[in-house]
This record gives sequence, structure tokens and C-alpha cells, in this order.
Amino acid sequence: MTVQAQALGRTFDPVSISPLSFWEMTNEEREVSFKILRDERPVSWHPPIEGALIAPEVDGVWAVTRHEDIAYVSKNPELFCSGQGVMIEALPEDVLEAVMSFLAMDGAEHSSTRRLISSVFTPRQIAKIKDQIENQAVAIVDDLLKTKEGDFVEQVSKRLPMWTIYEMIGLAPEKRENGAHLADAIMGWNDADVAAGREPGEVLIDTLVGLLELSLELTEERRARPQGDIASLLVEAEIDGRRLTDEEIAAFFVLLSVAGNDTTRNTVSFTTMAFQQFPQQRALLEQDFDGRIKVAMDEFVRWSSPISTFRRTATQDTEIKGVEIKKGDWVVMMYGSGNRDERVFDNPNVFDITRTPNPHVAFGGGGPHYCMGAFLARMQLEALYRQLIFRAPTLRVGEPTYMTSNFVRAVKSLPYTLT
Repeated sequence: MTVQAQALGRTFDPVSISPLSFWEMTNEEREVSFKILRDERPVSWHPPIEGALIAPEVDGVWAVTRHEDIAYVSKNPELFCSGQGVMIEALPEDVLEAVMSFLAMDGAEHSSTRRLISSVFTPRQIAKIKDQIENQAVAIVDDLLKTKEGDFVEQVSKRLPMWTIYEMIGLAPEKRENGAHLADAIMGWNDADVAAGREPGEVLIDTLVGLLELSLELTEERRARPQGDIASLLVEAEIDGRRLTDEEIAAFFVLLSVAGNDTTRNTVSFTTMAFQQFPQQRALLEQDFDGRIKVAMDEFVRWSSPISTFRRTATQDTEIKGVEIKKGDWVVMMYGSGNRDERVFDNPNVFDITRTPNPHVAFGGGGPHYCMGAFLARMQLEALYRQLIFRAPTLRVGEPTYMTSNFVRAVKSLPYTLT
């Protein structure tokens, strides 16, 4: 602990979220620590994250573990800003701009950029490919039934979100597999399998450059030959005389590739595992799919919590629940913990597709950065589980392998069999 931290009277919490080993645990193992923090020290002080790409300019980070406090931080951007970074560790400034898009913007800049993107990325625009999403879900389960065994992540979880995002954007089919591979890798720079002997920074830069090249090529093509897809609409979008730059479009492409692929993919993996752990819930959905699926999907994402953390930076001296937060302090929202908060959810460690209300924070805790892709995620989940529930009743999954990441909660592989 530095002299400055000592002068502020701060002591690192004995239940530390900082070691890489903490993020190698399963969600159930981490939940043991999160429950202690929620119950005893809901706003706690921790060392900078272990294995960070670059040394942070802070002495530690605040971990916010209760649902109510996560929502408070999310809904008060004047106190807790995003513009200085949204990850639990520091990123080089150029990487921050390229990877985080308007996630790492505040105020008028964020509002302006989000309005431009929202004018294109609308439920109406997404609904245009609803039939195609449903057809893709049918094809995915057709293939699943033929193969009988394999890796559920490769065969099912990642296929629909990858196809949906790149179909909407307009990425050529022959480039989609590479795009999905890069999107998988970009959040796993601390994972040994993803790194494959490379340094974490090298993994991040290599994957980022690859995604940006795909995006800039597509943007250039659509400026020359618009085709009515989202890439074309982004190129042409204009509000109050402002248009998106190529760099802003590229950043949104990276965001869609990562958020659109990763979050839905991992929700599918964790939900499928949950149905096996809680078979009565699968039976309930099968009994009345149309009547229960809307409520069930909120439980899918609460249970899965595919985004583990987001960070804010204090813009002024303030406090959270009586804990003094200084200007410039990093405040990290622990979404997985918030989604298991007993103060909000009855029996939070039980997967319950009839849970209502279900004010999960898996799409963010409200405020200006609420997930734009929530509508799309729900459309994909409904289409896929309509097929899995009725056509693959004998599906069984084995032991998963997890990605080491302090940002996303990801399943790398999940063996399956059909009898």
C-alpha cells in the first residue's frame, strides 16, 4: 500500500478480488467471497488488479457488490464517469478509444454518438431479420441432432450470435469466422489458452488490429456501394449535421463483435448448464413456452451475468453508503454479485424461470449506458431455446472449461451428447 493510501486511512480488504486466481474461479466459488463482501463490506478497497496490461495510476480500486449500490453508480454519471475507462484495469489510451467505443464517453459526447447509432440500431431494424434468426436457430439444432456429440460452444452457443451480428452489419460470409475468432480472443488476453505463449498486450493488439481492419474495409466498401445493412446505415446516418467518422464506426463494429457475440454466446452456455442442474425449470418452460419465455429470458441473463465488471471513475469527492470516495478513485461494479444479492432476489442461487420481478443488472444498472443490444439478445435466446427445448430433450452437457477474465464470464468449451 502506498504512502498516499495510508494517509487516506485505507486498508485493503482481506477478501481480495485482485489476484488473477480469483478470476480463474467458477462463479459459485467467487460468490462465496462476494457474499461476505455484500453482507459485511459492500463497498471495499482492493489492490490494483493483478496481471494488468499497464501499471495503473491509482493505488487501488473500490469494489461495489450490492445491487442497490451498483444501480446508484450506474445512474449517477455526474459523480461516476466512464470517459476515463470502463474496465477494472487500465488500457492504453488508443486501445481504449478503439475497443470501448461510446462505452467510454460521457455527457454530450456520449449522448450525441449514442443518438446517431440508436437511429440505426433500432428494434425495428433488428426485427427485419427475425425470420432469418429463427431459420438459423432451426439449422443450428438440425446440425446438433446430426452430430450427437461435440463442443456445445462451437456447435451451438457461438453460432447464432456470430451469424446475427455479422448478417446485420453486412460482413461477408467468408470473413465471419475470422471475425468471431478475433472477438472471442480480444477479452481473453489473460487466459493461457487464448494467449498461446504470447504476452497479454500482444494478444490484445493483434486481435484489435484484426477487427479494426475488417471494420475499415467494410466501411470503405459501404461508402462506395451502400447495401441497406447496418454498416451502410451507419455510414449514412446524420443528426444535427453530424455524421459518424470511420473511426467511430470501426469502434462500434468492435463493440458489436465483442458484446454481441460474447454476451449472448455465454448466456446460452450458462443457461443450458442451468437447465441440466434444475431440470424442473426446463419442464416448466416446455409446458408453456410462449407464456413463460419472456420472463424466463430475464432469469437467463441474471443467472449467467456474462459481463462480470464495469468501472467508473469518481469525478469529485463523494460517498457510497457512508464510504468516502475521493475524486479520481476507481469504482468497479460487480454485476455477478449484484445479481445474487439476497436483498433483491429471493433464493438468488436458484435458477427460477418464473422469477418476477427480476431487476437484474446484467444489461447494466440503468442510466445512460444501458445495453443497446438487449432487444436483440432476447430475440436470439427465444429463437434458439424454442428449438432446443422441444427438439433436443435428451441433450446433456459435461464439465465446462472457463476463460480467465476479469471482464467477461465466459465458457470456452462445453462437451455435449445426445442420446
